[in-house]
Amino acid sequence: MKKHFLVLGLFLLSVTTSFAAKVDTLQITSKSMNKSHYAAVVTPTSYAKGSTKFPVLYLLHGAYGHFRDWLKKTPNTNTVKDLADQYNIIIVMPEGETFSFYLDSPVNSESQFETHITKEVIPTIDATYRTIATKNGRVITGLSMGGHGAFYLSSKYPELFCAAGSMSGALDMSVMLHPDRVEATKKLMMPIFGDATSAPETYLKYSVLTKVELFKKNQMPIYFDCGVDDFLIEPNRELHRRLVYNDVPHEYTERPGAHTWEYWENALPYHVLFFSKILKNNGSL
Repeated sequence: MKKHFLVLGLFLLSVTTSFAAKVDTLQITSKSMNKSHYAAVVTPTSYAKGSTKFPVLYLLHGAYGHFRDWLKKTPNTNTVKDLADQYNIIIVMPEGETFSFYLDSPVNSESQFETHITKEVIPTIDATYRTIATKNGRVITGLSMGGHGAFYLSSKYPELFCAAGSMSGALDMSVMLHPDRVEATKKLMMPIFGDATSAPETYLKYSVLTKVELFKKNQMPIYFDCGVDDFLIEPNRELHRRLVYNDVPHEYTERPGAHTWEYWENALPYHVLFFSKILKNNGSL
C-alpha cells in the first residue's frame, strides 16, 4: 500500500511539474550597448497547447536589482508564474541593471536601457514567442525604479503599449537631491546622469512628474499605487494631484505597506487584473 501511495505521489508531482508555467532565460544581444543582457520569460501552461498568440506583460525590477528579482524575491516565489497561468499571459522580466532607470544615459554609452527595451527586447520577444505583436497586446509595469521605467517608457512610446502601471514608483528624480543624501547621490547617480547635483534640470528632464502632458496627450490607461509607509509616497501623491488637476484619467491606490517585497507581491495581482480588463476590451485576451 505504501508503495502504491509513493507511485501515486510521484505521478501527481510529475503532472504538476509538467503543466506548470514555464520559465525561460533568454539572452538578448544589445547593439546599443555592445553587449548582451538576459531576460526571464514566463509562458503560461496553455502556451504549449496550441498556436494561439498571447499578450505580454513587461515587468521591470527595481534599483540594486536584476532580471530574476520577481522570480526570487517575492515571499511566494510562484507569484509571477501563477499570474501567468491565471490570466494566460506571457510575462517578460528584462534586465535593467542596478541604477539605469530604464533610460538612455546621456553620459554612459553602456547604459542605454531605453533603447534596449524598446528596440531590442520587445522585437526579440515578438520574434521568439507567439505574441500579439502590437500595442493592443502589450502592457508594462514595475516596482520602484521599474515603476519609473514603466511610466517613462510608456509615456514616450505610446505606440508600443496599451496600458502602464507603477508600484512604489521612483517618479521624481529630484528626491535624490536631498541635502542628507548628496554623497549617496553622487555615487549612485553620476554613472548614469553625470554630476546632476549641480544641474537639477538633468533629473527634471527624466522625471515622470514632468510627463503629465504626455499622459494627457496619449490617453493611455494607467494605474499606480504606493504603500502609506513607503519613503516614495509623496512623489506618488504629487503625480496623482497633477493628473487630477490636468483631468488625466487614471487609477491611484494607497494601501498599507512600505518599500518591501511583501507589498509588491500583494500589489502585482491588482496590476494584472487592471491590465486584463484592457486586454479583453482590445480582443487580446
